[in-house]
Amino acid sequence: MLTLSLRSLERNGLVTRTVHPDSPPRVEYATTPLIEEIVDPLKALADWAARSRPTIAADRRAYDGRQ
Repeated sequence: MLTLSLRSLERNGLVTRTVHPDSPPRVEYATTPLIEEIVDPLKALADWAARSRPTIAADRRAYDGRQ
């Protein structure tokens, strides 16, 4: 699953993949400038999720109690 995720990120231009012909072979991934554009929005989303966790949990309990 990790390989599929990394390949998808590479395909979308978010990471680069460098294969080193060592023994055993070694692969290195690095982020591209494109991914830097989404760092701040992702941090904002993560902050919102952390702040909203108690409210979401309470809403889930209320919903489940009505079912």
